Amino acid sequence: MNSMTIEELYKYLCSPQFLDEKSGNIFYNYYIYQYPANKEYEMRRQIQEFKEKLERPSNFVNALVLDLFNVFCEYLKNEKFGDTSLLEDTLESDKCQPEMVTTELTSEANSDNFIQYIRDKIEEHMANNDGYNKPYVFIHGVGKMFPYLRTNVFLTRYEKYNDTSRYKIILFYPGHQEGNSFSLFDTLEDAHTYRAILLVNK
Repeated sequence: MNSMTIEELYKYLCSPQFLDEKSGNIFYNYYIYQYPANKEYEMRRQIQEFKEKLERPSNFVNALVLDLFNVFCEYLKNEKFGDTSLLEDTLESDKCQPEMVTTELTSEANSDNFIQYIRDKIEEHMANNDGYNKPYVFIHGVGKMFPYLRTNVFLTRYEKYNDTSRYKIILFYPGHQEGNSFSLFDTLEDAHTYRAILLVNK
């Protein structure tokens, strides 16, 4: 099965049934759209275009777009380490202890504090009373998070904060599926797939 084309994906996002946040699987609201790794920059532009088009009066949808790597950097900047932020301390340490920094970043990326930080961003978006429908959270930047945070780990850790009745998480994934595993950038094995629905032509 092939992934939907961009046009097919947008049409699907606009369909009344998929716009209903309560439609689909009542237990899992994770959806994954896979695309070739060499289309990364084009996909980022496309996600922003999706957001803008969905906001038009014909749809009146305000989709939250989260670049996972940018959110992680923001999280590190807000985490204080003495008089400096964790981001500043990490950048300084990277000059002389790169291996220790990799371990530290991996620990932070997999921490419940970071997952809660993402949850808070989603909740803030949902609570904003702007009159728009808010059925979608678009997440991209998973490639930039490798090897600090793997896709299946992120989805598993977020599950306890997830509210399947309020929104759908659309994860944009630069790679493809091989059996029970994802192949990040079409070359790196990204552990096992999570219980997510692939957006494909059936």
